[in-house]
Amino acid sequence: MFELILANFALHISLNDNERSRIEVALQQQSVKKNGLLLRPGEICRKICFVNKGCLRIFHIDKQGDEHNISFCPENWWAVDIGSFSHQSPAFYAIAALEDTEVLYLSYSVLEQLYIEIPKLERFFRILTQNGFNLYQRRINAALSKTAEERYLAFRKQYPGLEQRIAQKHIASYLGITAVFLSRLRKHN
Repeated sequence: MFELILANFALHISLNDNERSRIEVALQQQSVKKNGLLLRPGEICRKICFVNKGCLRIFHIDKQGDEHNISFCPENWWAVDIGSFSHQSPAFYAIAALEDTEVLYLSYSVLEQLYIEIPKLERFFRILTQNGFNLYQRRINAALSKTAEERYLAFRKQYPGLEQRIAQKHIASYLGITAVFLSRLRKHN
């Protein structure tokens, strides 16, 4: 059950057996049915989630009620409203399951304690945050300077195989285009 998340930690830090055991004890598991919400806007994000199976999306709902997908979190990805989690303040984003999903998570208070007990975890989550910030900067740049086709091709590269798993409307929202236009792009690529 912990193989995937431990391999994810191993991408950036080395944990000894005692540290791995301590983390395994601290991790909690949650199942979320397709379309179920892990976080609603305005709630405080109290956990950082690792997707063990399935796929989540992080999105914002505008004043007109339209949903704007910010990112997808398939297996081996982390999901969090980082501003809400870090500051324990109301969430701007929502997090929902696009498929039946299983997550492993650490609550804010547990993670703060783990930072004291296993200082290298701070390094891991710093690297994770830096990588995430880099992705968001590239995504903003793409939205401002790339064509819809270029954004679509970048999506396929960043999320290989995800296109066959999730609804076209979610991909279109992520790309900032209509589902009809996405259908045309898919026919040409």
